[in-house]
Amino acid sequence: MFTHTGVVVISASLVACLVTMIGIFVIKRYEKWGSANVVYFMSFAAGVLISVSFLHIIPTSFAMNKEAPVFLLAGFFALYLINRFLNTYICHEYDCASYSLGLIPMLGIGVHSFLDGIIYSVAFKVSIFTGILTVIGMILHEFPEGIVTFLLLERGGFSRKRSTWYAILAAAISTPLGTLISYPLISKINQSTLGALLSLSAGALVYVGASHLLPAVEKEEKHFSLISLLVGILVAVIIVISKS
Repeated sequence: MFTHTGVVVISASLVACLVTMIGIFVIKRYEKWGSANVVYFMSFAAGVLISVSFLHIIPTSFAMNKEAPVFLLAGFFALYLINRFLNTYICHEYDCASYSLGLIPMLGIGVHSFLDGIIYSVAFKVSIFTGILTVIGMILHEFPEGIVTFLLLERGGFSRKRSTWYAILAAAISTPLGTLISYPLISKINQSTLGALLSLSAGALVYVGASHLLPAVEKEEKHFSLISLLVGILVAVIIVISKS
């Protein structure tokens, strides 16, 4: 069913799943250390995600589809509206601490992680290089994503055991699930449609980096977080230049 590229895509999503699970178990075992350093992981991941999107993924999608800017905007606001709906309307309907502090973020992260799996399929369909760039950026933010999911669930009143399993289901397993469902369909689409999907995924990546990771980093007010952000940008730039 899956070609060689398909196996690579599935493997990449499984690695992302594993990295997320490592983040969950690290914060469970070393909670003080994880809480103290998660901001640096988030800052570095934001630098890579945003830079890779603007320097490679977006230009590639624009070259494949002249309507790509519209899909870029749609991808950005789609995630915004999903998060806005989950955090505003559902929380308003169910007024309880565990729901608002635990389940709502878990659902939001679960949707995002599922989209991550689709992004892997789209990126590797374009080229192995595009896929590798996407994997680097995405996997770098999987570790802190697992940590954040676990902490939010635990602070929402769930037991450590339930927080662990819910975080694994929402933040980890949803990624390879998204890949398994999407890859057989994405492998059959034409270049124009592929460019549109790639642009949608780029919008999602920019949203994650600029609207979730960076604001969270700024709230922590860690002096060296700017350095980790710049290192992430530099890593992305070096990778893209080395391909040119």
